[in-house]
Amino acid sequence: MTTATLEVVALALVPAILWGLAPIFDKRGMAAGGGAVQASLVVVCVDSVLYWLAIVALFGTAAFTGLTLEALVVFAFAGVVGTAIGRITIFVGVDRVGASLNSTILSTRPLFATLIALAALGEPVGPVTGLGVVILVAGLAILTFSQGGDLEGWTARDLLWPIAAAATFAVANVARRYGMLETPLSALEAVAINETAGLVALLAYVATVGGRETLTKPRASYRYFVVSGVLTTVAMFSLMAALGLEAGRIAIVDPLVATAPFFTLLFAAVFLRDVERVTRGVIGGAVLVVVGAVLITL
Repeated sequence: MTTATLEVVALALVPAILWGLAPIFDKRGMAAGGGAVQASLVVVCVDSVLYWLAIVALFGTAAFTGLTLEALVVFAFAGVVGTAIGRITIFVGVDRVGASLNSTILSTRPLFATLIALAALGEPVGPVTGLGVVILVAGLAILTFSQGGDLEGWTARDLLWPIAAAATFAVANVARRYGMLETPLSALEAVAINETAGLVALLAYVATVGGRETLTKPRASYRYFVVSGVLTTVAMFSLMAALGLEAGRIAIVDPLVATAPFFTLLFAAVFLRDVERVTRGVIGGAVLVVVGAVLITL
């Protein structure tokens, strides 16, 4: 393995570890009395500020020179669906079924992205993808009967929350892919537009529907969600850095990033023993879901 490849591997493992750790703080924040909308708003506020600071530092006045109205609409749509709606469903899922199960089921998004890309973009589905779908669905079935996750218990219906989150992220990812193909914007500029649109949508929801009670939560919950936002942002920066290297091929980066649920399982077993249970069924289901997701991605 060359030095360049080792650098890519190291950069790709950073988001896997950090995206594996962030759900632990999400679960602690929810257990401390936090709410899904509040958590989403805090996380998106944090990463939006950090993304814009990075754009100012890296691009200055040259930022967004290739921005078109079509690209703005596409990335804004992805932000509303993936960042606003998707994050709310993520936090509800963390609260209902636990960080370990929620993180694992989120890894099913390549399945939804593949189906959407097939219908919307005409991208082909080969035999490897089909095998990945079968393995992934088998993993979901095992998770359903795993008796792991939140110690207070959950029903099969509660699994619809992380599945819905995976679906919304898949829709957003297809939109982002289309936008990146149609515009010369950098990934950082696209992410900034995406997150800002999500932030505006969340603020509009709080102002018109949620009210002040949405944000009237214990101070401890805010601390957990701020940390989650920082972890998420650093993970995205590292992912973009990995993909930006000459040796940063998708075939290397994506499978490594897809190992995030395994880190969540490890962290949950150590730091969430009072609120979650990591069973053999959860581990086995996670293995199948990740393997299936990697096959679909490749």
